[in-house]
Amino acid sequence: MVRITTDSGQLPTRVYRLINNRFHLVTQGISRIERATGITYPLYYIEPSLIISTSAIESGQFGILFARTIPLVVDNDLRIVIQITAPLITCGHLGSIHAILAHEFLHYLKLMSKIMKMDVLSDEISRTFFEQKYMDHSQIIHEKVVFKNDPTLIHHLLSRFSTGFKDTRLENRVVKEWIHKRLPMTSIPLDSNVTRIPIDKIASVKIDPDLKEKIFKFETQQLNTGRLRHNA
Repeated sequence: MVRITTDSGQLPTRVYRLINNRFHLVTQGISRIERATGITYPLYYIEPSLIISTSAIESGQFGILFARTIPLVVDNDLRIVIQITAPLITCGHLGSIHAILAHEFLHYLKLMSKIMKMDVLSDEISRTFFEQKYMDHSQIIHEKVVFKNDPTLIHHLLSRFSTGFKDTRLENRVVKEWIHKRLPMTSIPLDSNVTRIPIDKIASVKIDPDLKEKIFKFETQQLNTGRLRHNA
């Protein structure tokens, strides 16, 4: 069982218990993704706060980030980590939790592909939520290729990520049960939520050969699928 530090006293005991009681939905989702792909899920941790993004252009609007794929330099080594926010666990239904875990896994695969090709310095910056929705989808390998062995998981993804993440029930519940109750929140500018990796760290990354082979296979299948659609 994952332990979430409450040393700061910010998370009420009831919320901490709820996270622990519902954490099995996360581990089930990760096991499901690993079974469908044959790839080990990357390192992940629970962020005990709600992360919201704000745009300097769209005053008064904010976006909820339920999870993020983050490159970190630890002990001079580059590691890709999935950050999962506590409100997703406390408020999300199984379908949305699994869809978000799978979506971040697609980001992880795409990021590893870019590292393999040595073409990651930073992602394009989006300054509006409209731009962000469509740029987010361009930074993944397609779900139908990666999760072809789990049609239900594909359905969860397509129903929630057609143009950016959308789950009105979950979002409304987070506003009511997290924001209105003044539970911990972290605000970040929209244009800061980008990937920046030093070139020397990219060059030093060691990637498992089996992972390389599977990513190459996914991208080849995606390319071939696109060609078939274009020629149809």
